[in-house]
Amino acid sequence: MALGSLLDAGADLDEVRALLGRLGVQGWSVEPEPVLQAGLAATQAGVRVRDDQVHRTFSAIEVMLADAGLPPRVHERSLATFLGLAEVEGALHRRPPAQVHFHEVGSLDAIIDIVGTCAALEVLGIDEVRASAVATGTGMVRAAHGLLPNPAPATVALLARAGAPTFGRPDTVELTTPTGAALVAALVPPDGFGPLPCLVPTAVGYGAGTRHLDGTPNVTQVVVGTVDPPGAQGQPLAVVEANLDDATGEVLGHTLSSLLAAGAVDAWITPSTMKKGRPGHVVSALCDGALAAQLAAVLAEETGSLGVRVTRVERVAADRRLEEVDVGGVAVRVKVSPGRVKAEFDDAAHAAGVLRRPAREVVQLAEETWRRRDRSTAGDRQLLPPPEAG
Repeated sequence: MALGSLLDAGADLDEVRALLGRLGVQGWSVEPEPVLQAGLAATQAGVRVRDDQVHRTFSAIEVMLADAGLPPRVHERSLATFLGLAEVEGALHRRPPAQVHFHEVGSLDAIIDIVGTCAALEVLGIDEVRASAVATGTGMVRAAHGLLPNPAPATVALLARAGAPTFGRPDTVELTTPTGAALVAALVPPDGFGPLPCLVPTAVGYGAGTRHLDGTPNVTQVVVGTVDPPGAQGQPLAVVEANLDDATGEVLGHTLSSLLAAGAVDAWITPSTMKKGRPGHVVSALCDGALAAQLAAVLAEETGSLGVRVTRVERVAADRRLEEVDVGGVAVRVKVSPGRVKAEFDDAAHAAGVLRRPAREVVQLAEETWRRRDRSTAGDRQLLPPPEAG
């Protein structure tokens, strides 16, 4: 379904086939077919193989990929997908990953599915993959080892490794397979799950499964797009916050320090009016999405709050760099961004103690020192002779 969606979105079939041909295996074909799923036009990838009873080990697949001469990203993405499967299967069967014999996912059609998906991403020039929450079914599914719960243990383990949010549907079919979960785990970064990011869509594709679900199109949707405006997409972060109406100033101040020490990019307190007119505060922390759970625990522990909110946000930050200036023999770092220079206050406060001068004077001296140096450097650049013609 992933391969079908990418072909439906415009990945050139001949280019995908050419990359798959580098694997050096015979007996396969990819024949996309247009289908309707609950009235929605989609593409069924149509991966067909001759009888293939080989249960390949991860080591054998690793060698196959290494010998194929695939483009670097196709090789890396494919290898990461199979490595995730090997590690999960190894843990489930208590075997080293290199010795794991793949069953369904080691067959030729699964190899074509995985490498074909990575090849189609390369053909489309996809630099980054994101995903929504992952749907799973219920009941039991039949696998090489017999009946297994749905979702299959390998699927659950792979989604857990990826940090993927999941939700269950009452369908008694395998809505997410181990192969699909392995692709998600290998291709989507931990902070890459959620709603559609800010982009300009350039193509959309639908990859159809073989089963038909009542009233629901059994498809994987892919949206291809570019960042809008170019270069202005924000850095994905999270805001962790809690409402407090019984915390003292000392607790609030200590909480801010604890959040920053735990990895928050920034932390702040906003006065507010709570229910029943009670005065209170909102304590907020901005952090990388991967640290959201850790900071939520710190916030709850330090304040005793009964609830903490986590909101996914994007931060658009100006380009900046840290430089160093000398103030009375003491080094003070300054943060430089377009049109602005700002002394690092902790450095300025330290220099103020050494020089026995007010911190505000040290801040001014540091910033003016940098400006003088910058003007001098700019003058030197203007005095350079013009480049020779030709």
